[in-house]
Amino acid sequence: MTLMLHRGAESATMNEIIAIPLPQKTRTYQPVPHEQLSTMLLQMVASIFPDFEYEKSHFGLAADGNKMFGIHTFRSEDSALGLSIGFRNSYDRSMSVGISVGAAVFVCDNMVISGDITVLRKHTSHVIRDMESMALQAIYRSQSTYQEILEDAGAMRDIPINDDQAYRMLGLVYGRGIMTPRQIPVAHREWEAPSHDDFSPRTVWSLYNAITEALKSAPPASIMEKHLSLHRLFVDQYHWKAV
Repeated sequence: MTLMLHRGAESATMNEIIAIPLPQKTRTYQPVPHEQLSTMLLQMVASIFPDFEYEKSHFGLAADGNKMFGIHTFRSEDSALGLSIGFRNSYDRSMSVGISVGAAVFVCDNMVISGDITVLRKHTSHVIRDMESMALQAIYRSQSTYQEILEDAGAMRDIPINDDQAYRMLGLVYGRGIMTPRQIPVAHREWEAPSHDDFSPRTVWSLYNAITEALKSAPPASIMEKHLSLHRLFVDQYHWKAV
């Protein structure tokens, strides 16, 4: 998945991330280096998911580098869906350290997130001590979550829908606050004329990917929550897990 950054956020390289000055530690505040979080997650995924090969990373910075957003993507030979690890961090105490584990849809560079977003920790005095074990537990749990995502994608491919059903779902996604008015035309266009042949079939999976295409422009600080809310809504509306 590519980070589509706006509202003052800019794409960044790892060298640019390293160059951001680390704030001073205080009695109640312990900063987590952006680079340390990124590197730790890469190493954990390599250890826990040995069958996945590292594909790429995208980083973004906002608020003069005080907010950092990133995604690591990994590829498996066994599936068109790869593994994505999304993460965020701040130097200005505006966000807790957080990660999300999902699937990368390689054909359109989108992301599927299911389960829970793991907010690792506020930046209090022992955050670095606790961060590694909490992240490790989250990624271990993600093994079953990733398998569920593969099964969900397969179920969505098997559910046909027509235009009227898709339009009603677009309205519901907007009504639930998952998409903004500016994102609705993007999702509508991707449903009407998919950018990728893989989504030409009129199925729930094609609609899902039309909406995730629109969500690329969501603010980086909320994009994890947007994708998670979308997945929960689709499960609730189409009931494939009850079958």
